[in-house]
Amino acid sequence: TTRNRWKPMLEEGSGLTEGEDFFLAYSPERVLTGRVFADLRKYPKLIGALSSEGNRRAREFYEAVLQFDERPDLAQPNGVWDLGSTEASEMAKLAETTYRDVNIGLANQFGLFAASHGIDVYKVIEACNSQPYSHIHRPGIAVGGHCIPVYPRLYLSTDPDADIVRVARQLNASMPERLVAQAEGILGDLSGQRAVVLGAAYRGGVKETAFSGVFPTVKALQDRGADVVVHDPLYSDDELRRLGFEPYAMGGEVDLAILQTDHADYRELSPAQLPGIKLIVDGRAATDAALWAGTPRIVVGTAA
Repeated sequence: TTRNRWKPMLEEGSGLTEGEDFFLAYSPERVLTGRVFADLRKYPKLIGALSSEGNRRAREFYEAVLQFDERPDLAQPNGVWDLGSTEASEMAKLAETTYRDVNIGLANQFGLFAASHGIDVYKVIEACNSQPYSHIHRPGIAVGGHCIPVYPRLYLSTDPDADIVRVARQLNASMPERLVAQAEGILGDLSGQRAVVLGAAYRGGVKETAFSGVFPTVKALQDRGADVVVHDPLYSDDELRRLGFEPYAMGGEVDLAILQTDHADYRELSPAQLPGIKLIVDGRAATDAALWAGTPRIVVGTAA
């Protein structure tokens, strides 16, 4: 446990005694890249320490440096929430991020089934979420970022019987390969075909590639012999090259496009910007169907 792991290590390394010379508390990060300060105000600050005095000091610190929005929707006032132990505070971080990964995995499972049966999964999800007990997330080509692809694995390392977590993580990780395989099923052999992956970032509007789906998507295309280039409006050509990608400029000839990031710039994307395109795979349901009329288009979660 956290209690048994960190306390002796810190005491041995410092020569100090926890509970007398220092106090150990755990407080998980709960913010999203691009809106850190807003999230610090919006979400309760969770704490858990090894002692009541550690909890008191952690609470005192965070109440001094943070301000919290009023949240009438919460069961208790927004602010510093003491979960009573480091283990409980750490589990809250693992649980909330693992919940999102499992939920996305369920949405992807629904999306794969719906697409194979001529059903629009987005209409189904909207209908389901119209009542208060359903909170189904959206399917997508990849789950990226610093937290959601990572913390389920940490949870599994301590709870190996959590099969539902393992299967959801495996399904989410398989989505780039699945969509590239769908593209191959339509276009045939991808060897020598020019493919552009639209979006290096793991999330729209954020210049960050931590565990981004761009990496497995590019690999799945290259494994099939495609000539792969990458476009992202937030990255320069040199930055893309440093990430290991060959940059693409809009207007260049392509055979296949895979939309990996839901950047706002891509919502108005049309075939005219991708001359020669034979197929677009929209992994985020971000493109406008009307603009792609007459061009083959796969949208994750809907029938081809």
